Amino acid sequence: MNPPQYTWFYQFVAANKPSEGKRFLRILGKERQELAERVMITRLHLYGKWIKKCDHAQIYKEISDENLELMRERLIETVVWPSDDTNTEKIG
Repeated sequence: MNPPQYTWFYQFVAANKPSEGKRFLRILGKERQELAERVMITRLHLYGKWIKKCDHAQIYKEISDENLELMRERLIETVVWPSDDTNTEKIG
């Protein structure tokens, strides 16, 4: 992460609550999608290290599912759906 990115992210973390995981990632995804993906991967990786000491497969699944849900939400927000004007006909 270069210095301007680090400064931006530091200020973002200071202004938002990382402890509110899903909300934090949703807002970050709207601001900087690539950074949100990096945070999601990092938190899953850190949990992967932690799970070696504690077998909590359910928490790992919940984090994965939450990451997937956030990515889907962001994809739906960014996709431009075609309009249905092509099927409109004049009657009479």
